[in-house]
Amino acid sequence: MALAIEALRRVVNQDPSYEVAWIARDGEEAVKLCAEDTPDLVLMDLVMPVMNGAEATREIMLHSPCAILVVTASVHGHSELVYEAMGHGALDATVTPTLGPGGDIRGGDPLVRKIQGIGYIIGKSRPTKGSGYTMPPMKVTPAAPNTLPSLLAIGASTGGPQAIATVLQAFPADFASPVVIVQHVDSDFAAGFANWLNHRTELKVRLAREGDLPQPGEVLVAGENKHLRFKAGGHLSYTDSPEHLINRPSVDVMFNTAAEFWPTNGLGLLLTGMGRDGAEGLLALKRKGWSTIAQDEKSSIVYGMPKEAVKLGAAESVLPLEVISEAIQQRLAES
Repeated sequence: MALAIEALRRVVNQDPSYEVAWIARDGEEAVKLCAEDTPDLVLMDLVMPVMNGAEATREIMLHSPCAILVVTASVHGHSELVYEAMGHGALDATVTPTLGPGGDIRGGDPLVRKIQGIGYIIGKSRPTKGSGYTMPPMKVTPAAPNTLPSLLAIGASTGGPQAIATVLQAFPADFASPVVIVQHVDSDFAAGFANWLNHRTELKVRLAREGDLPQPGEVLVAGENKHLRFKAGGHLSYTDSPEHLINRPSVDVMFNTAAEFWPTNGLGLLLTGMGRDGAEGLLALKRKGWSTIAQDEKSSIVYGMPKEAVKLGAAESVLPLEVISEAIQQRLAES
């Protein structure tokens, strides 16, 4: 739509370091232009003529891959397309800014932050002083009494929605472990993501709430633009700290605090994603005695986060996506 294009153009033009390479009027044209002049970042709408944004994302990632940010005005009506696009490799999603009656831009700041964050991840710009991707390693404390079941902790980013769905859909309804997930996604889309997952697994999926104690067979998904962390006794909490982390919520925060506060050893799983979030946290889990798995390169949409974990020696196993569910069930049964 012309108004959406103008709002996006104005947001981008606020920063002289950004340049609009081209504007496509539908998904098919976007695929063609990407092949002819591959940009650093595509702002991708979802509902378009000829070819929708999810299909265009798939074609671009197959033939001329680049960073893609879904920008849509239809968060609640098209959640299937959001997660289909992210499954094909879109990095994130945010709401389209709008133009007010006087031409003022409304809702532009979240888009700016997303563009900046993606710039850091793809190496086109440097984080501001004091910001970064990882948190300092946390002190590993002695385990508390074994009163809770083994936990499955999952972290993912680019391509994560489909990878997570693939893992969860193989679990039976009586799966004995609680599951906690941090997927890099804006809070505007978190509820839709949980609902989308809920239709793809026999387990009950919902957003994590302040004070939750994860229960067997329950899947809790980080649902705020804050870090999801564990506290004493295994309860969950949301926090702004550490503020310097670019990824919010951060997989590292969830993994590190699970290592510190979940009283029973479990399994940490790091799936496809750009960047390095989760690598340090997976190492903390391994040092605490947890089983750890990283997705392999061939089955990853982007082999960034799992690769960094492998480089650190944080992953006991590096497995293709199709066998991860079976490996998880076997290891948790043995723990």
